[in-house]
Amino acid sequence: MSAPLSRRARRGVTAASLSVVAILALPLTSCASGDASSSSESSGAGDEKSVTLVVHDSFPNDEFAAAASDATGYDVKVISAGDGGELTNKLVLTQGAPIADAFFGVDTIFASRLVENDVVEPYVPEELPEGAWPLAVPHSEGGPDAATPSYIERTGMVPVDHGTTCVNIDTGWFAEEGVAAPETYEDLAKPEYQDLTVLLDPTASSTGASFLVGTVEAFGEDGYVDYWQSLVDNGARIEQGWSDAYYGQFTQGGEDGTRPIVVSYASSPAFTVNEDGTESSTAALLDTCTQQVEYAGVLKGTENPDGARAVVDYLVSSEFQQMIPDAMYMVPVDDSAELPEAWAKFAPEPEEEQLHDLPPAEIEAGRETWLKTLGEQIGI
Repeated sequence: MSAPLSRRARRGVTAASLSVVAILALPLTSCASGDASSSSESSGAGDEKSVTLVVHDSFPNDEFAAAASDATGYDVKVISAGDGGELTNKLVLTQGAPIADAFFGVDTIFASRLVENDVVEPYVPEELPEGAWPLAVPHSEGGPDAATPSYIERTGMVPVDHGTTCVNIDTGWFAEEGVAAPETYEDLAKPEYQDLTVLLDPTASSTGASFLVGTVEAFGEDGYVDYWQSLVDNGARIEQGWSDAYYGQFTQGGEDGTRPIVVSYASSPAFTVNEDGTESSTAALLDTCTQQVEYAGVLKGTENPDGARAVVDYLVSSEFQQMIPDAMYMVPVDDSAELPEAWAKFAPEPEEEQLHDLPPAEIEAGRETWLKTLGEQIGI
């Protein structure tokens, strides 16, 4: 079994992505990645040749720093600021005096907070892939019909990749135990799946928040809390982040895992394929999926806006876009980027009618209430 490397941890760079870097002849000597708390020392303030990108904690920091430095001519540094929700909070709290020059990794669930708090400098890369435009949906107004170039120009929220959050299962475990595998949200609350599920805290994890949105869509604002309560009553465990859940609790994520059901991604089964490439030890339940888009942008108040724009340009360049699937398990916005062969066989994306998505404006209007209510009800 080949378990996926850390994806929301979140995810490290796989051997395949390192091979891509090698093929591209990019240097692998990298700047040391740091924590956002030390960003004042590493942000490059006052140094026009140094630029800092702040990311969620599953980004390939060192490899990106080396590749982006080579491609842009700037001394690129990368610092981590926690999961997507934590990253968002830090960017909002430091609005106007940013902890870095540019950011990556705020997703669909939290992007509107950056827009509302005027955190991002309006900017559109000149060579933004065509596939990015349909994903640039306004988060506070207008709905999908307003997803026009003017939105990115106004907000600076640049789509870089996308994927779908789904429940994953250890298929071998269910076969060996003679238990029928679950298929739907409702199945997870049934007695036969007691103590088998690990979820992610939606107040701390963007992946967990994406799953929360899916349950709101499926059960409504009057039913999602009862659904979560039914999962907790059935022994579901809630972890802070994806890495703790997948590698600490999931039976296919590590030697000590005891739970064969976990919230992860539709792409995850492509990274649990056997050495022969004939079978995956996991599967995504495609009736439990919610779409997630990850954004980048230039932070308002940066002392190096030109460097920040160059880094954002590199994030949507064909060079980095080709690295995304193996490095981060996500789908590039560049439709011309090739996806790993295993994805088509073991990690198909759900059909549109299977997705449990909500309009961005509805997510924005309800997010804080959903999180607060859920936290009060089940104690997270």
